[in-house]
Amino acid sequence: MLFVVLLLVLAALGLLVPALTTSNNIWAWSSVGASVLAALVLIWDWWRRRPGDPAAVAQSVDQHAVADDQRVVVSPEDVAEADTPPADEEPPEEDTDAADLLAVADLVDEVRVLDERPRYHLSSCSWLAGRPTLGLPVQEARQLQFTPCAMCRPDATLVARHRVAHRGSSDDVG
Repeated sequence: MLFVVLLLVLAALGLLVPALTTSNNIWAWSSVGASVLAALVLIWDWWRRRPGDPAAVAQSVDQHAVADDQRVVVSPEDVAEADTPPADEEPPEEDTDAADLLAVADLVDEVRVLDERPRYHLSSCSWLAGRPTLGLPVQEARQLQFTPCAMCRPDATLVARHRVAHRGSSDDVG
């Protein structure tokens, strides 16, 4: 989306040059139009991604239900075996690489959190068994300073699901 905005801003600047070098007002108005269109695209993108949007939350819940039915298989070398910690002990934090961290920042998939606990989890995490949880978009959980659980590896799993979903949709287009 930012690429489209960048192109519109560059077009506005390109149209501004002839507006300044000639006395024709059409170039100036075309530049203003491109700038307004860039602003509208930014507003539309913000509106689509805003936290608490019922449509985005419903889409996240639908994606979460589908994702539970279609588990992504992660290779054994990517999975660090972790024993279940005692009930009063917090599971360790997942070590997320920088590329996955950037991808997670834009996701709205739902993760589960516990009150007074620093980690967020997938709904299938064994550490959550029998504990009351609250669902949040992963983006919001990150903003609230929650960190990923090393047992269920939510960052790696959600990024893998996201990549598989986008790879499938780009295959349909081409």
